[in-house]
Amino acid sequence: MSSTLTDRQQQILDFIYATLEKQGVAPSLREIQAHFKLASPFGVKRHVDALTAKGALRRLEGKARALLPPLPPARRGTLTDVPLFGTIPAGLPTAKDQEPERFVSVDTTSLGVRPGASLYALQVRGDSMTGASILDGDVVFLTLRAPRPRDIVAALIDGESTLKRFLLRNGQPYLGAENPRYPDLLPAQELVIQGVMIGLLRRVHP
Repeated sequence: MSSTLTDRQQQILDFIYATLEKQGVAPSLREIQAHFKLASPFGVKRHVDALTAKGALRRLEGKARALLPPLPPARRGTLTDVPLFGTIPAGLPTAKDQEPERFVSVDTTSLGVRPGASLYALQVRGDSMTGASILDGDVVFLTLRAPRPRDIVAALIDGESTLKRFLLRNGQPYLGAENPRYPDLLPAQELVIQGVMIGLLRRVHP
Protein backbone atom coordinates (compact mmCIF):
# COMPACT_ATOMS: atom_id res chain seq x y z
CA MET A 1 0.00 0.00 0.00
CA SER A 2 1.17 3.49 -0.83
CA SER A 3 0.40 5.05 2.61
CA THR A 4 -1.01 4.31 6.05
CA LEU A 5 -4.76 3.91 6.44
CA THR A 6 -6.81 5.96 8.90
CA ASP A 7 -8.72 4.10 11.60
CA ARG A 8 -12.02 4.56 9.71
CA GLN A 9 -10.49 3.43 6.42
CA GLN A 10 -9.14 0.30 8.11
CA GLN A 11 -12.57 -0.40 9.63
CA ILE A 12 -14.28 -0.03 6.25
CA LEU A 13 -11.63 -2.20 4.58
CA ASP A 14 -12.09 -4.93 7.21
CA PHE A 15 -15.87 -4.82 6.69
CA ILE A 16 -15.52 -5.08 2.91
CA TYR A 17 -13.16 -8.08 3.20
CA ALA A 18 -15.42 -9.78 5.77
CA THR A 19 -18.43 -9.34 3.49
CA LEU A 20 -16.49 -10.65 0.49
CA GLU A 21 -15.47 -13.75 2.45
CA LYS A 22 -18.97 -14.39 3.83
CA GLN A 23 -21.17 -13.50 0.84
CA GLY A 24 -18.79 -13.73 -2.13
CA VAL A 25 -19.59 -10.14 -3.17
CA ALA A 26 -18.56 -6.76 -1.82
CA PRO A 27 -21.05 -4.59 0.09
CA SER A 28 -22.67 -1.65 -1.65
CA LEU A 29 -21.90 1.89 -0.56
CA ARG A 30 -25.31 2.11 1.13
CA GLU A 31 -24.65 -1.15 3.01
CA ILE A 32 -21.34 0.26 4.24
CA GLN A 33 -23.14 3.47 5.21
CA ALA A 34 -25.80 1.56 7.16
CA HIS A 35 -23.24 -0.66 8.91
CA PHE A 36 -21.24 2.30 10.19
CA LYS A 37 -24.33 4.51 10.69
CA LEU A 38 -22.89 7.27 8.55
CA ALA A 39 -25.00 10.24 7.49
CA SER A 40 -24.34 10.05 3.75
CA PRO A 41 -23.11 7.53 1.11
CA PHE A 42 -20.89 10.31 -0.25
CA GLY A 43 -18.67 10.07 2.84
CA VAL A 44 -18.40 6.32 2.26
CA LYS A 45 -17.42 6.98 -1.36
CA ARG A 46 -14.61 9.27 -0.23
CA HIS A 47 -13.25 6.54 2.05
CA VAL A 48 -13.51 3.91 -0.71
CA ASP A 49 -11.81 6.24 -3.19
CA ALA A 50 -9.00 6.77 -0.69
CA LEU A 51 -8.63 3.01 -0.16
CA THR A 52 -8.40 2.53 -3.92
CA ALA A 53 -5.85 5.33 -4.29
CA LYS A 54 -3.73 3.80 -1.52
CA GLY A 55 -3.76 0.39 -3.20
CA ALA A 56 -5.79 -1.34 -0.48
CA LEU A 57 -8.67 -2.02 -2.89
CA ARG A 58 -9.25 -2.21 -6.60
CA ARG A 59 -12.46 -1.45 -8.43
CA LEU A 60 -13.89 -3.03 -11.59
CA GLU A 61 -15.29 -0.13 -13.56
CA GLY A 62 -18.88 -0.35 -14.74
CA LYS A 63 -19.86 -3.14 -12.33
CA ALA A 64 -21.91 -3.01 -9.13
CA ARG A 65 -20.34 -4.32 -5.90
CA ALA A 66 -17.04 -4.40 -7.77
CA LEU A 67 -14.62 -3.83 -4.90
CA LEU A 68 -11.88 -6.43 -4.79
CA PRO A 69 -8.56 -7.00 -3.02
CA PRO A 70 -5.54 -5.63 -4.89
CA LEU A 71 -3.82 -7.91 -7.35
CA PRO A 72 -0.66 -9.57 -6.05
CA PRO A 73 2.63 -8.29 -7.46
CA ALA A 74 3.53 -9.87 -10.78
CA ARG A 75 6.00 -12.68 -10.41
CA ARG A 76 9.22 -12.28 -12.32
CA GLY A 77 11.45 -15.11 -13.30
CA THR A 78 15.11 -14.97 -14.08
CA LEU A 79 16.07 -13.11 -17.24
CA THR A 80 18.08 -15.70 -19.13
CA ASP A 81 20.19 -15.39 -22.26
CA VAL A 82 19.05 -18.32 -24.40
CA PRO A 83 21.43 -19.41 -27.18
CA LEU A 84 19.94 -19.32 -30.67
CA PHE A 85 21.44 -22.07 -32.82
CA GLY A 86 20.59 -20.91 -36.32
CA THR A 87 17.53 -22.06 -38.23
CA ILE A 88 15.42 -25.19 -38.30
CA PRO A 89 13.22 -26.23 -41.24
CA ALA A 90 9.48 -26.23 -40.71
CA GLY A 91 9.09 -27.97 -44.01
CA LEU A 92 10.91 -30.95 -45.41
CA PRO A 93 13.90 -31.90 -43.25
CA THR A 94 17.37 -30.90 -44.33
CA ALA A 95 20.87 -31.92 -43.32
CA LYS A 96 22.23 -28.54 -42.23
CA ASP A 97 24.85 -28.09 -39.56
CA GLN A 98 23.71 -25.78 -36.78
CA GLU A 99 26.06 -23.25 -35.21
CA PRO A 100 25.34 -20.72 -32.46
CA GLU A 101 24.47 -17.31 -33.87
CA ARG A 102 23.37 -15.10 -30.97
CA PHE A 103 21.50 -15.03 -27.66
CA VAL A 104 17.87 -14.11 -26.98
CA SER A 105 17.02 -12.71 -23.53
CA VAL A 106 13.80 -14.12 -22.08
CA ASP A 107 12.04 -14.19 -18.70
CA THR A 108 11.84 -17.87 -17.71
CA THR A 109 8.50 -17.30 -15.93
CA SER A 110 6.90 -16.33 -19.25
CA LEU A 111 7.93 -19.73 -20.63
CA GLY A 112 6.64 -21.63 -17.62
CA VAL A 113 10.01 -23.15 -16.73
CA ARG A 114 12.12 -22.94 -13.62
CA PRO A 115 15.21 -20.72 -13.58
CA GLY A 116 18.25 -22.67 -14.68
CA ALA A 117 16.34 -25.04 -16.99
CA SER A 118 18.19 -26.12 -20.13
CA LEU A 119 16.85 -23.95 -22.96
CA TYR A 120 17.84 -23.11 -26.50
CA ALA A 121 16.23 -21.33 -29.42
CA LEU A 122 15.93 -21.85 -33.17
CA GLN A 123 14.58 -19.66 -35.95
CA VAL A 124 11.89 -21.30 -38.04
CA ARG A 125 12.25 -21.58 -41.80
CA GLY A 126 9.27 -22.80 -43.83
CA ASP A 127 5.51 -23.15 -43.58
CA SER A 128 4.75 -26.72 -42.52
CA MET A 129 3.64 -25.67 -39.02
CA THR A 130 1.32 -22.78 -39.88
CA GLY A 131 -1.67 -24.73 -38.54
CA ALA A 132 -0.03 -24.50 -35.10
CA SER A 133 0.51 -20.72 -35.59
CA ILE A 134 4.24 -21.17 -36.15
CA LEU A 135 5.32 -18.99 -39.06
CA ASP A 136 8.43 -18.57 -41.15
CA GLY A 137 10.86 -16.33 -39.25
CA ASP A 138 9.48 -17.08 -35.76
CA VAL A 139 11.91 -17.96 -32.98
CA VAL A 140 10.93 -21.05 -31.00
CA PHE A 141 12.23 -21.85 -27.51
CA LEU A 142 12.88 -25.48 -26.65
CA THR A 143 13.75 -27.40 -23.51
CA LEU A 144 15.49 -30.71 -23.11
CA ARG A 145 12.99 -33.30 -21.89
CA ALA A 146 11.24 -36.44 -23.11
CA PRO A 147 8.39 -35.59 -25.51
CA ARG A 148 4.74 -36.38 -24.92
CA PRO A 149 2.35 -37.19 -27.78
CA ARG A 150 1.38 -34.01 -29.70
CA ASP A 151 4.31 -31.99 -28.37
CA ILE A 152 6.01 -29.86 -31.02
CA VAL A 153 9.63 -30.94 -31.20
CA ALA A 154 12.93 -30.26 -32.87
CA ALA A 155 13.95 -33.66 -34.18
CA LEU A 156 16.71 -35.39 -36.05
CA ILE A 157 15.06 -37.94 -38.35
CA ASP A 158 17.45 -40.23 -40.19
CA GLY A 159 20.17 -37.62 -39.76
CA GLU A 160 18.14 -34.58 -40.93
CA SER A 161 16.65 -31.86 -38.74
CA THR A 162 13.09 -30.56 -38.70
CA LEU A 163 10.41 -28.97 -36.49
CA LYS A 164 7.24 -31.07 -36.33
CA ARG A 165 4.60 -32.50 -34.02
CA PHE A 166 5.57 -35.70 -32.18
CA LEU A 167 2.93 -38.39 -32.71
CA LEU A 168 2.41 -42.09 -32.07
CA ARG A 169 0.75 -44.65 -34.35
CA ASN A 170 0.35 -48.17 -32.97
CA GLY A 171 2.97 -47.27 -30.40
CA GLN A 172 5.48 -46.18 -33.04
CA PRO A 173 6.68 -42.56 -33.07
CA TYR A 174 6.53 -40.37 -36.16
CA LEU A 175 6.45 -36.67 -37.04
CA GLY A 176 3.43 -34.78 -38.33
CA ALA A 177 3.15 -31.38 -40.02
CA GLU A 178 0.46 -28.76 -39.39
CA ASN A 179 -0.02 -28.06 -43.09
CA PRO A 180 -1.79 -30.53 -45.41
CA ARG A 181 0.79 -29.86 -48.13
CA TYR A 182 3.38 -31.82 -46.16
CA PRO A 183 3.42 -35.60 -45.54
CA ASP A 184 3.96 -37.38 -42.25
CA LEU A 185 7.57 -38.36 -41.62
CA LEU A 186 8.27 -41.92 -40.50
CA PRO A 187 11.83 -42.71 -39.48
CA ALA A 188 13.51 -45.38 -41.56
CA GLN A 189 16.25 -45.89 -39.00
CA GLU A 190 16.53 -43.13 -36.42
CA LEU A 191 14.40 -40.52 -34.70
CA VAL A 192 16.15 -38.35 -32.09
CA ILE A 193 14.16 -35.68 -30.23
CA GLN A 194 16.48 -32.74 -29.66
CA GLY A 195 14.06 -30.49 -27.76
CA VAL A 196 10.41 -29.83 -26.92
CA MET A 197 8.95 -26.45 -27.86
CA ILE A 198 7.72 -24.38 -24.90
CA GLY A 199 7.42 -20.89 -26.33
CA LEU A 200 7.59 -18.66 -29.36
CA LEU A 201 8.81 -15.16 -30.18
CA ARG A 202 7.43 -13.32 -33.20
CA ARG A 203 8.76 -10.05 -34.54
CA VAL A 204 5.93 -7.93 -35.92
CA HIS A 205 6.96 -5.85 -38.89
CA PRO A 206 5.19 -2.50 -39.45
